[in-house]
Amino acid sequence: MTGEVRVRYAPSPTGHLHIGNARTALFNYLFARKNNGKFIIRIEDTDVKRNVEGGEQSQLKYLKWLGMDWDESVDVGGEYGPYRQTERLDIYKEYWQDLLDRGLAYRCYCTEEELEQEREEQMARGETPRYSGKHRDLTEEQRQALEAEGRVASIRFRVPEERVYTFDDMVKGTISFNSKETGDFVIVKKDGIPTYNFAVALDDHLMKISHVLRGEDHISNTPRQLMIYEAFGWEPPQFGHMTLIVGEDHKKLSKRNESIIQFIEQYDQLGYLPEALFNFISLLGWSPEGEEEVFSQEQLISIFDEHRLSKSPAVFDTNKLAHMNNTYIKNADPDRIADLAIPHLQKASRLPSELTAEQEEWARALVALYQEQMTAASDIVDLSEVFFRTHLELDAEGIEVMGGEQVPAVLSAFLAKIEQSDEFNAQKIAAMIKEVQKETGFKGKQLFMPIRVALTGQTHGRDLNQTIWLLGRDRVLDRLRSQIKGA
Repeated sequence: MTGEVRVRYAPSPTGHLHIGNARTALFNYLFARKNNGKFIIRIEDTDVKRNVEGGEQSQLKYLKWLGMDWDESVDVGGEYGPYRQTERLDIYKEYWQDLLDRGLAYRCYCTEEELEQEREEQMARGETPRYSGKHRDLTEEQRQALEAEGRVASIRFRVPEERVYTFDDMVKGTISFNSKETGDFVIVKKDGIPTYNFAVALDDHLMKISHVLRGEDHISNTPRQLMIYEAFGWEPPQFGHMTLIVGEDHKKLSKRNESIIQFIEQYDQLGYLPEALFNFISLLGWSPEGEEEVFSQEQLISIFDEHRLSKSPAVFDTNKLAHMNNTYIKNADPDRIADLAIPHLQKASRLPSELTAEQEEWARALVALYQEQMTAASDIVDLSEVFFRTHLELDAEGIEVMGGEQVPAVLSAFLAKIEQSDEFNAQKIAAMIKEVQKETGFKGKQLFMPIRVALTGQTHGRDLNQTIWLLGRDRVLDRLRSQIKGA
């Protein structure tokens, strides 16, 4: 690849980091790092009315949380700044004035009502709505008259007639548009703020962006940006438009689709591991060679190949994400998982907000018991529910187990062992269960099942000795006595 690779992720601070935007950022990041290039973050904040407080900070925070870093942006600077569009208005003004001076743009005084009426009339005739160009060639006298009425002008780009704009898309191949499909479009709104297509073309050129990787919903913007490049005699970057992300119903991922968690912040709050999410998102519309799907960030950088970006929509598979996050959790440091999970137990009022040293040790052991089963740290609340019940409700399978002839003998023997012992830990509990086996002659399911059901209400679960220790001596004695009494 000749020349320095410079790519950008350009979010609008109109909301939090969405899974689709995160993918755009991630693919740009992988492409830059694979090619020893630069990854730039530019804040496109010209839609002032829709900007939300904290939106910019949230975007940057969760990109960092996912594991991305960048070479230029509002927070690290760079030689092509400012990196916030509202701080670049003087730069844009210089260029739109140049277009006006050369007759490649003009002032349009149409009101919203006039434009709406024009659109309605075109649709009534079965035409595709587009600006008619009614103010394309106003005389100076006509302009002054319109301004005397108090009208404020926007600035429109003069679209060349009957021109075909063609570009080679990195994902989709050759794409062509005819300029007759595009009416003269606004490049500066009446409030003096440039529109997206004008500002983004200028920014990409002035920041020496070499490749533009973005979602396919931007394909229709590309010809307008190519027109801006042509007007200034600039070489455009290479474009690549990634396919949409769809749900398992193969419908476009909509923010109204509540079956899929869609904001990165929510994954953080639920206790997903950022490296798992990074891995999962990297496979949404891109696939490496081979069958392997679990990769470190370093591996993904080394194997990323833009030629393997998919031409088909990327299906967001929630089960695959759960499995992948579970894989990462199982292999993670237990203390890290405990740090993520314990706050969920506190939020659910299962643990006090301030833990004693003994309570913290117990909580960490509890999380470790269930670490292999978690698909997210928040799962600990449901998984560990048996430790916080005041009353056990047996299901049909549990009732059947407790109806076994050997159950009274097994439970009574185990109760006696605990009552007689001063020690209560997992190793001692294992020894006591072996003694019960010798005394009663029962082993396997006949031995373990009644003990588990009597103490947890469950027929299956995690390591029995560790579970009994975590339940605590007093609770174990109470539950055993209750089951023996009710037998």
